Parts: sequence; structure tokens; C-alpha cells
Amino acid sequence: MEFERFAIAIVSFLIGSVPFGYLVSKYKGVDIRKYGSGNIGATNVYRVFGKKYGALTLLLDLSKGLICVLAAKILMKNDTLSSYIAAIFAVLGHDFSVFLKFKGGKGVAATYGSTLPLFFPASFAGMLIWLVILITTKYSSAAALLSFSISTAACFLLNKNGDTKYVFLFLLIIMFIKHRENIRRFYFGNERRLNI
Repeated sequence: MEFERFAIAIVSFLIGSVPFGYLVSKYKGVDIRKYGSGNIGATNVYRVFGKKYGALTLLLDLSKGLICVLAAKILMKNDTLSSYIAAIFAVLGHDFSVFLKFKGGKGVAATYGSTLPLFFPASFAGMLIWLVILITTKYSSAAALLSFSISTAACFLLNKNGDTKYVFLFLLIIMFIKHRENIRRFYFGNERRLNI
């Protein structure tokens, strides 16, 4: 069992590490890291290439976490810890991609993809809240942090099974760490809005 869990961690990290935003930008003939915010996530791809490629990156990044956790659930059946490991390492792979010298995105889409199979109601509701906040405020970072904070709170209140809520909390902390520059820009009043 320990070997299988270790293998899930490694494979999930590698799958999470696939830098879809970077690959999309290379398909367009540029390196996304040299444009906009320099981030490889869907928000920066949207800023540089528009809605079509931003949405594609979002879906691909979300799918990484979703696939890793669903695969762990199927292969390891009732071993909940394997699903938790898959979720965490898929997000860590995205945030610290082995293919980009351990640099990566901010993990929002990968986090939602990873948590959908763990506790669907809180994660799906968070995605809807993210969309509403994004449309109304046009701040991608605020939408991410506020929506997943609500998802995590909902998981603590509603999910009575196992330690799922602590996985949500861990991923929320990682998300805040990855958004520390955005938080700093908010403090100084110069966070950029999306043109949507």
C-alpha cells in the first residue's frame, strides 16, 4: 500500500507539472512567461491570447487535478488517503512544475479540479462563486481566494467524512502563498483587473 501511495504521489506530481499555459503559448509562437504577468496560468493566457486560449488553458489545468484524483479513486478503491495524496501532489506539480525548473502557476484551476471528486458540492459551488466574483469585480486573484475560502468553509461545515476538510485547508493555504504578490498589489492599490 505504501508503494502504491508513493507512486500516486509521483505520477500526480508529474501530471500536475504539465504546463498547459506554457504549451499553449508555445503553440502560438511565444513564451507566456515573457508577457503579461509572466505567469503560466489561464488568467495570463487570457490576457495575452484572449478568451479562447484562456478557457482552453483553464479546462486543461482543471483536468489535471480531476484525472489524478479520479484515477486514484478507481485504482485504490476505498483508500481515501490515496485520493488526498493525488489531489495535493497534482496541485503541487502545477505550482512547482518539474518541467519549468520547479516554477509554475498559482494552482486555482488545478485545485478546483482536484477537489471536485473529493467533495463535489463545496468545490462546484466555489467554482460558480469564482465566476460571479470574477465577472463582477474583474479581479482574478480575489475571485480565486474568496471563492476557495468559501469552498473550504463549506467543506468544514458540511463534510463529515474523514479529513477532506484538511485537504481543502492545505490547498487554500498554498493558494494564498502563491498569490502573495497579488495580495501585496491589492494592499498598495495596483492589482490589475481583467478586461472581460
